[in-house]
This record gives sequence, structure tokens and C-alpha cells, in this order.
Amino acid sequence: MALALRCLRPVPALLLRSSPAMARGLPRAPAGCPAPLLEGCRQCVQQMLLSRQLATKKAKGKGQSQAKVNINAALVEDIINLEETSEDMQAVIEALKEDFSRNLNVRTSPGALDHITVVTKDGRFPLNQLGQISQKSPQLMIVSMANFPESTAAAAKAIRESGMNLNPEVDGTVIRVPVPKVTREHRENLAKLAKQSTNKSKEALRKVRSKSITQVKKFKNKVSEDTIWLLEKQIQQMADEASTEMDKLLAAKTKELLG
Repeated sequence: MALALRCLRPVPALLLRSSPAMARGLPRAPAGCPAPLLEGCRQCVQQMLLSRQLATKKAKGKGQSQAKVNINAALVEDIINLEETSEDMQAVIEALKEDFSRNLNVRTSPGALDHITVVTKDGRFPLNQLGQISQKSPQLMIVSMANFPESTAAAAKAIRESGMNLNPEVDGTVIRVPVPKVTREHRENLAKLAKQSTNKSKEALRKVRSKSITQVKKFKNKVSEDTIWLLEKQIQQMADEASTEMDKLLAAKTKELLG
């Protein structure tokens, strides 16, 4: 018992640490530790670090508030890269922000058309690489396809299907794009598109979460059930936080669109 307590004494200081540098700085096993090598003591610390957080699981059963799980990523790097999971989730959030910024604006400007993707026989290209975009008046934009006339029809199709409520008209190699009036109906349509984009992003987020949990479950015969449970909870917690951020982005965008 005394030996176990001596081994586990450093654990509390590690509970709040999350950087790989701290993991490398784990103390050497005290004299008499059953695992005298650094890696052995690391394994010992890891098990206690994860096990101590099981109070969270018990608290839930008693109706008490759940504390957040904060697993040291370095201690489970052989099972899953939590930092990579976090980056993948953040990438989904950034993509939603980009979609809101480019495609969902009350007043359509030439810049809003720049990155519409046009599918041609030679590949996929941003519209501004194929045509020259200009604003003739507040109610009309022009896209000249003189440099790539063979892509005119594809460009018009991409504009029509961009989700920006635009109905282009083709006149030779010129695409006329009437700008919709800023009506209440137009604002509400944009708000619906924002909701749809958010739902698609949440679906992408769920895929990231599922992929990570599947990765963790591959180790169910190699690590303890408690370790698997805590890692799944950590991943779910990360996904919940990302989903909450998306909801905030949607609320702000909806307020902007509806005025």
C-alpha cells in the first residue's frame, strides 16, 4: 500500500496538465516502485489519472452535476490523437464561418460570386478564374466569359445552384445576374439557408466524432473499460462544445440576416 501511494503522489499535479512537454517530464519512479522504469511509471500514472475521473460517472448516477473530463492528450496518444480530433472539429467550424461569409449576405456583391465552383470538362474552378465579374448597377452583375466561352453554360449553372437565390441569364458569352431586392422573403430564405448549412456542418461534425470513437473502441481489448469510457466522454464533450459554437454562429447570422 505504501509503495502504491508513493507511485501515485505525482498524479494530482498532472490532472490539470495537457501539453506533451509535461508528459515528457513525468517523474522517475520512486525507489521500490513496482515499475522502476520511466515508461512503466508513466503507465501507472496514466491508469490512475484516468481512474480518478470515474467520480464523474458516479456523480451522474446520483443526479449531481458532471465535471468536465480533461484527459492529458499525451497519456493516450498511443490510442488516439485528441489534438487531431480537435483540429478536425475546428475545421468544420471554420468551413461554416466561410460559408456564412461568402454565400449568405443580404446584399449580393461581385465578391460573393468569386468562389462559386464551376464544374467543367477540365476540372473544377472558382468562377473568378474563368470569367470577369463586375457590377453594372445595384440591381445587376455581369460575368464576362469571353476568355472561356466554352464554360459559359457551366458557369451559369453554378451561379443558379449556388444557393444564393440568383437567376442568371445567358447572352452569348455574357452572363447577366439580376440582384434580388432585399425583401423580407429574401431575408427569410437566406436565414433558412444558414440553418441548412449549419445542419450539414453538424453532420460533418458527427462524422468526426464517430470516426474518433471508432478508433478508441479498437483498443477495448488492450486497455481498461474505464479508459475507453473516459475517452468516449472526452470526444463527446469536444463535439458538444463545437456544436454549441455552431449554434452561436447561426444565431448571430440569423439576427444579421433578418435585421
